[in-house]
Amino acid sequence: MAQVLPFTLKRWGGVLAALALLGCAEAPLPGLKPTPRPVMAQPPEPVVPPETTASAADRAYYAQVQQGLLAQGLLRTDGGGPDTPYSDRMLAENFIRVALYDEYDRSNTSTVQRQTSSALRRWQVPVRVGLRFGASVSAQMRMTDTARVGSYLQRLQGLTGHPIRLDDTRPNFWVYIVSEDERQGLGPVLRAAMPGLTANDVSGITAMQRSTYCIIYAQSAGSSGVYTNAFAVIRAEHPDLLRLSCIHEEIAQGLGLPNDSPQARPSIFNDDEEFALLTTQDEMMLRMLYNPALRPGMTEADARPIVETLARRLLGGDS
Repeated sequence: MAQVLPFTLKRWGGVLAALALLGCAEAPLPGLKPTPRPVMAQPPEPVVPPETTASAADRAYYAQVQQGLLAQGLLRTDGGGPDTPYSDRMLAENFIRVALYDEYDRSNTSTVQRQTSSALRRWQVPVRVGLRFGASVSAQMRMTDTARVGSYLQRLQGLTGHPIRLDDTRPNFWVYIVSEDERQGLGPVLRAAMPGLTANDVSGITAMQRSTYCIIYAQSAGSSGVYTNAFAVIRAEHPDLLRLSCIHEEIAQGLGLPNDSPQARPSIFNDDEEFALLTTQDEMMLRMLYNPALRPGMTEADARPIVETLARRLLGGDS
């Protein structure tokens, strides 16, 4: 709850100040009526429209998905343990595959799932996350999601040493939590936030398939490898753990770990859904990604010897 406090104080600062002054007020003189105290207007709660047929169907579907994954022992939240050992060599190889390869090969007209080599990418400017909700998201769910995202960003900032925070006024990293119907109308917002996207890119979000639980796009400046903005979409219909899993994976990917690898374990950067939340190995990959020894734009050949050295330091030797 500590992470919620700054936002609570910012929102209700006027109320807290008024209460402090009232505690010091003198008693009214005899025969005089006390001046009525002003009543602070409460901000209206957002009106949640009736759930559409499409959204209700998705909510039921993803509830079954989560239940099925949990029944198989997947969506773990323990971060890894004795059953998921990894060495410095494994950490280095997993970092290379996750940070220096792309999961998809995109063109103006198609998106093909194909592993392609790339350059190292990360942020140089502070990451300012703007959290946006569709009208379908209740006030209680907005509070919960905001607290979770805020707490997670603090954790990521501690791991990377890079400024990462919620910023509702000047975001360069948008996170939209929207329903099926709301997501289909995101085209104009997406084009404004991410200049240069192709029609195929926009369609990847507005016509997102059911098999895609959440998605993120991140743009870099030319071939520099320096991220300038990012845009993530998470389905509002997700049940609790699947929703939190999307928050963890998409934001971490948007920091510069864009790929998935079947060899990465324990890790959320793996399509097997074994782990729902950021693992111990994922934390080490984030530390490596923002280490000053690595630079945006590095190729695998340039980065590999540095990555191997960093992995040995983190895990205390070769094995």
